[in-house]
Amino acid sequence: MPGLNQHPILFGTLAGSLALSQPFSAYLDVDVQKQNEILTDSETLTFGMHNEAVSVLQKKMKTLELFKGEVDGDFGVITEHYVKKFQLKYNLNQTGRANKETIYKLIEVEQQHYLEPLQSIQEEKIDIGMYSEDVKSIQKALHYFGYYDGGIDGIYGPMTKTAAKRFQEDHKIPVKTELDKQFVEHLQATRTAQQNAVVHTVQHTPKKQTVKSSVPVESGSLISIAKSYLGTPYVWGGESPSGFDCSGFLQYVFKKKGYHLPRTVTDLWNATVSVNSPSVGDIVFFETYKPGPSHAGIYLGNGSFIHAGNSGVTISHMSTSYWDQRYLGAKRVAQ
Repeated sequence: MPGLNQHPILFGTLAGSLALSQPFSAYLDVDVQKQNEILTDSETLTFGMHNEAVSVLQKKMKTLELFKGEVDGDFGVITEHYVKKFQLKYNLNQTGRANKETIYKLIEVEQQHYLEPLQSIQEEKIDIGMYSEDVKSIQKALHYFGYYDGGIDGIYGPMTKTAAKRFQEDHKIPVKTELDKQFVEHLQATRTAQQNAVVHTVQHTPKKQTVKSSVPVESGSLISIAKSYLGTPYVWGGESPSGFDCSGFLQYVFKKKGYHLPRTVTDLWNATVSVNSPSVGDIVFFETYKPGPSHAGIYLGNGSFIHAGNSGVTISHMSTSYWDQRYLGAKRVAQ
């Protein structure tokens, strides 16, 4: 194919690699927000990788009609080609690698694809059985927020009705069969909150400062336990040495020391005690795929922390531009 980079040493084993490849289909069934977390937790995606984050990357680009290959989780020459085309289209550095800048631009473009149509809704009221472009706009938004998994067909049928009811219940608005202006306004408000992701929902979070010399009690053994799992693979929902996700890793390590942590990063943020600057063994929090705390790790000292990202349990440095820009603060597990 013209314009594709050539990687001849891999073509001889292409058939075998395809036969052994895994579809990661389970990751494509989760809602858009969870797909975003899989992507933003990943390291830079490059040629030769085969994992769930690559599948999500391919799926999102295909949804936007910016990818014509197979959604198979293999980052090969085809995926590299379309990543470059995406980078060219949106004035990014054309490396063919899906770095954080590329991933966040893709999430932004997909968000616009699902949510921008809300602005053009004209109907005063939509009744069950109606077919219209406005219904399509509502279906897209409900899908993006994780409520609707049917086809975008413009028909206000049972699946759309059920999704709308769940949205109304979750947002404490009157449950009505007909979709009126109030319903659309709440969708719009949720859309605005999503698109203002740069605005922190956690107020007055401390900035990164020089690390103090004081350390939490028994931090040495805690760090040893955490480091013993370096290289453990990332598994969505994982909470054991066979595979961890971000909060599952923290929960498992601290449990080894007798501490029982909440399962989600948001709950962990709320359950821990703020400190002005991190000491070894403290938990450092970051804002990644949504406003507020959405990723966390254990502080190791000297600006580094251990965490479970898409590449598995690894050590990263807070001074890198990606983590520095997203740092929310450090908190301590209560003794």
